[in-house]
Amino acid sequence: MNYLIGAFKPSCNISITFSDAKTRKQVPLKKESGQAVLVPLFQSQENISGKISIEPIQGKKVEHNGVKVELLGQIEMYFDRGNFYDFTSLVRELDVPGELYEKKTYPFEFSTVEMPYETYNGVNVRLRYVLKVTVSRGYAGSIVEYQDFVVRNYSPPPSINNSIKMEVGIEDCLHIEFEYNKSKYHLKDVIIGKIYFLLVRIKIKNMDLEIRRRESTGSGPSTHVETETLAKFELMDGAPVRGESIPIRLFLSPYELTPTHRNINNKFSVKYYLNLVLVDEEDRRYFKQQEITIYRLQETS
Repeated sequence: MNYLIGAFKPSCNISITFSDAKTRKQVPLKKESGQAVLVPLFQSQENISGKISIEPIQGKKVEHNGVKVELLGQIEMYFDRGNFYDFTSLVRELDVPGELYEKKTYPFEFSTVEMPYETYNGVNVRLRYVLKVTVSRGYAGSIVEYQDFVVRNYSPPPSINNSIKMEVGIEDCLHIEFEYNKSKYHLKDVIIGKIYFLLVRIKIKNMDLEIRRRESTGSGPSTHVETETLAKFELMDGAPVRGESIPIRLFLSPYELTPTHRNINNKFSVKYYLNLVLVDEEDRRYFKQQEITIYRLQETS
C-alpha cells in the first residue's frame, strides 16, 4: 500500500524564487481556501525575474520532455470555474528534453511585462497573475508548480475632477439638493459634501449615505450583476427643516475598495456608487444613486 501512495507523489520538488524577493513589497492574497498568503507586488512594465530549482526526490532520476516557465494573466468566472481566459501569456523554455539526476537551477526573466489589469478577487470573478513551471513528461504526467503574484497599477490625480451636484424631489412633498466635492476619488480619499433641504413636507426619520460596489460579469443575456453595500454612514437622525444643510464627510480608507474597472477584457466591470437613502416615518425609502470613479494613487513612502 505504501508503494501505491508513493506512486502518486511527484518525483521532484520545484521551487520558484524572485530575484528581489527580500526587498520587494509583499501583500496579502486570498486563496480559494479563504486563507490569505503574502505574495510579491508588481506593477505593469516591470521586469519579473528569478530562479527556478528542480530537485529530484531521494536520488530518483526524472526523465522529461523539456522544462518551461510561463507568465500568465488570467480571468476566471466562478460560474465557469476551472476555465481560465488568458489575456497575457509569455513563455520561456528552460531546458531541452533529458534527464535530471540532481538539483538543477534555471534563471528566468520576463522584461518590461505588459500587465494592464489589476489583480481582482470578486464575488463572481477573479483576475490573477501567476508563474507556471511545467516539467513536461509524456505517459507519467507533467509536473506543474504555480507561484501567484499581485499586480497593482497607479494613476496620477485626474486633471479634471468636477463636483457632483444633483437635485432630487417628490412633487410638492420633498425637494433636496446634494453636492459632492468631486466625482473621482482615490482609495484613501475623503468624500466631502453637503445636502440642502429646500422643501420638506414629509416627516423624514433618518438619512444614510451608502457606498455600493456593482460587479457585472458576462455579456448580453448572460450578464450577471452583483451589488454589495460596503459602507453605511448615518448622515442624520430626526426630521430636517426647510433651509437646513447637512454636511457630509466620509473617509474611504477603512473600507476594502478597489479601483473602478471598466469592461476588463470584455469579461467584467466593477463600478462604485454613492447611494443616498431617506426613510420617512412610515418606513418608505427614497433613493438617489450617483456613480463615482475610484482610482489608485501612487503611495508615498
